[in-house]
Amino acid sequence: MFAYCNLAIVPLRAEASDRSEMVTQVLFGEHFTILEQTEKWSKIQLSYDKYEGWMDNKQYQLITEDDFNYLEHTSTLFASDLVDFVSTENNQLMSIPLGSCLNGLKRDSINIDNFQYEGRSISGQFNKSLFLKTAFMYLNAPYLWGGKTPFGIDCSGFTQMVYRINGYNIPRDASQQATIGEALSFIEESEVGDLAFFDNSEGNIVHVGIIMENNYIIHAHGKVRIDRLDHLGIYNIDSGRHTHKLRVIKKIL
Repeated sequence: MFAYCNLAIVPLRAEASDRSEMVTQVLFGEHFTILEQTEKWSKIQLSYDKYEGWMDNKQYQLITEDDFNYLEHTSTLFASDLVDFVSTENNQLMSIPLGSCLNGLKRDSINIDNFQYEGRSISGQFNKSLFLKTAFMYLNAPYLWGGKTPFGIDCSGFTQMVYRINGYNIPRDASQQATIGEALSFIEESEVGDLAFFDNSEGNIVHVGIIMENNYIIHAHGKVRIDRLDHLGIYNIDSGRHTHKLRVIKKIL
């Protein structure tokens, strides 16, 4: 079975329970495959990054295979303001966050609520030198494990959303993102938009951020913030100490 997120922000959980860990979020307009169902929950796989988790059966809309294929093969149109709204003919409003997908609104068999969107949108692929314009829209967003929006976001959700809104799909988790792209030997070889990865004492990748000019990095740590980057790692401007140990810099594009 196939489905579509017709709500603004829906949690995707590790297990079929409201008390279970939120592993990521499903934003308005995203489509997915239903892998299995219980009375109250569905295990789903998101189309664009193949991420899996459990979603409340009341928080999505079933669509046909034809509708799913339409969404699969249409260049994604994203809402490009921090927050905007869709509205119905009788003026019911629903807020949607930056990065929501708008393609389903153009197809009557998907847009059964007759939602209209009049805000700004973005589509296509953009040069990574422009990624910071998107990244700055998340600045000061609070850290939220599993989050993908300006109202709460984690480190890899932040990098994934910045890349996705600019036309490039990368995996969801930092450890997965670290497996793609070309490794660079020195910070000096990096460019704006490249990704820096950081590990813990066991050598596991646990953090990621987006490289800026002049040895700065923007990343989600407590909030989306800008800090210094050197050969040791991230130097927190507020605390005056290194908070993350640099493992590798990757040129994804």
